Amino acid sequence: MISRRNLVLTGAAGALSLGFAPRLAFAQAATDRRFVFIIQRGAADGLATVAPVGDPAFAAQRGVLAEEFGDAPKLDAMFALHPRLTNVAQLYAAKQALFVHAVASPYRDRSHFDAQNVLETGGNSAYQLKDGWLNRMLGMLPADERKGIAVAATIPMALRGRIEVASYAPSALPDASDDLLGRVATLYAEDPQLHAIWQQATATRTLTGDLVANNGRNAAATGALAARLLAAENGARIAMIETGGWDTHAGQRGRLGAQLNGLDQMVASIKEGLGPLWDKTLVLVATEFGRTVKVNGTQGTDHGTASVAWLLGGAVQGGRVVADWPGLGDAALYEGRDLKPTAGLDSVIGSAAAAHFGVDPARTMAAMFPGQKSARAMGGLVRA
Repeated sequence: MISRRNLVLTGAAGALSLGFAPRLAFAQAATDRRFVFIIQRGAADGLATVAPVGDPAFAAQRGVLAEEFGDAPKLDAMFALHPRLTNVAQLYAAKQALFVHAVASPYRDRSHFDAQNVLETGGNSAYQLKDGWLNRMLGMLPADERKGIAVAATIPMALRGRIEVASYAPSALPDASDDLLGRVATLYAEDPQLHAIWQQATATRTLTGDLVANNGRNAAATGALAARLLAAENGARIAMIETGGWDTHAGQRGRLGAQLNGLDQMVASIKEGLGPLWDKTLVLVATEFGRTVKVNGTQGTDHGTASVAWLLGGAVQGGRVVADWPGLGDAALYEGRDLKPTAGLDSVIGSAAAAHFGVDPARTMAAMFPGQKSARAMGGLVRA
């Protein structure tokens, strides 16, 4: 049972000082649709998630990382899915998973923090906007359905803004060390009331932590928690889940496989927990930027540019990889090292959201990504 003890409300106060009032495109009718944004913090390697095995340069460029895909399930003539994504592979076969490859936000440098700010605010540059596109998406829903929640230690930037949202996590203790947490647990051990509260808080902290922990079972529990929060009759319509651990500078092969296994279990738990609502759900998985095409000297990859965005759920027109593929030959790389972006992440997010909630695409893009004047809507991502 989930207590509301840890509920944290935020948003309105910060937005009042923004001096910014985007033109919103409101949905006219009530909706029973759900939207989940899973952010991969640390720059996930899209080339090692949905691998372009049909690209003639793939094996030579990726070296040891290409070996992972010897028996990986093929998505089409060009792409194969990482073998640890077994549940996602089933969704793809059921046409409930779609990938948009060689995609990137407007950000073109390689700072995690700046890139995550651009991804979450929907701006053209870091710290340009003071609220998040996910909060602005909430503003498009009918007033009595603007319910968003973060399964995270604090309200993430994407969910901050003028609409009040909730968070299930011990927001007062996101950066405490394990040693400090252990000492506090000992201090509370003899107090029945405080001990129970502390146990609940630390359990939630564990849920929102590393995907690799406990062989992915913690990630699955996080997905189940999110599903319960979304499935309730008066529950949230929009949720955001933070995942970390995607920064794979060394020993990427084993680390990334464990990360993807955790994410795979999380997605499966969301689907199972939502039950029939899964057919009306859109799950977006995205990261701040991709990783270098070539493997470095420690069997990892460094900060890059383009990556892959995932769209999952019963509402998705899946079973496809959408890509204007730029190629992996040296001459085709961005700045001689990265996968070149050929699609805008903003366009993917805005187009999918507009179709999912039945809102005009152009007005949705203007509301969610006000700085993207040239962004074009992409059709056919989500079922009407």
